[in-house]
Amino acid sequence: MSASLRLIPVTSDNVEEACSLKIRPDQDGLVKPVSWSLAQAYAAPDTAWPRLIVDGERIVGFVMAFLDVRFAPGQPDDRLRSGLWRLNIAAAQQTRGYGRFAVEAVNDELRRRGQTRTTVSYVPGAHGPEGFYRKLGFRTTGELSGDQVVAELDLAVRR
Repeated sequence: MSASLRLIPVTSDNVEEACSLKIRPDQDGLVKPVSWSLAQAYAAPDTAWPRLIVDGERIVGFVMAFLDVRFAPGQPDDRLRSGLWRLNIAAAQQTRGYGRFAVEAVNDELRRRGQTRTTVSYVPGAHGPEGFYRKLGFRTTGELSGDQVVAELDLAVRR
């Protein structure tokens, strides 16, 4: 990984390239395309935190956090959560540490905002990201969000 790895906002100058980012074909159906995520971010600007993962001048992925969302409104044990909403790493750029970098950058942003844990939900399955999130320290909560497994990471524990 390069020393110039960073997250940058999506702008009018990079949105077209961002939307052309493609994941591996076996991951289709496990994560929405960047264009879908940006539409959701536009519709929920107070909740969504979309960023591009850039190495040097090259876009290698996309990450979007969610901020202060309730998973089960009206349920007595529901609470505000923040965490990873989307993570798309370009097919040719996977397994190079970009996903780990993006998750750690989101965790740092959430810590900066006073959060104590990061929540993620994902589609379980053979090509899904469960192993990736487990390696980063996420543990399943036993909850489901629709058809997705919910997992959390304690931000007080540095990895």
